[in-house]
Amino acid sequence: MAIIGLSHYNLRADRQMLEALRIFYVTVIGLTVGERPPFERAGAWLYAGKRDVLHLSEAQADEQRSAHVLNTFHHIAFSCRNRPEFELRLNTMGIAYTSERVPLTNFHQLFCSDPAGNGVELNFNEPSS
Repeated sequence: MAIIGLSHYNLRADRQMLEALRIFYVTVIGLTVGERPPFERAGAWLYAGKRDVLHLSEAQADEQRSAHVLNTFHHIAFSCRNRPEFELRLNTMGIAYTSERVPLTNFHQLFCSDPAGNGVELNFNEPSS
């Protein structure tokens, strides 16, 4: 038995929030909407290149998270290129973000939040400018 990689991440919400999330991850983050099986509930599969990395799924009307479950989720991270272009896009769209350099590496990170408040990290393995 071996884990060979991460397949995708799934966010569940009502239809109004699903649409806001889809718009954010396509227009701000740069993912593309791609093929998705014909599930009964609404949703979208978002792709980075040829890989579906984020699934958006409609939550059932009565769906609730268990009260005893502690949500420890902090953020999802994407590997990216061209930090100046991303920073320009975030600034132009009025998306608040923070920027950090990872010590002793070429990694630079931008952190923002999606419309549901989920953390998003954009990772750049490029020389910092």
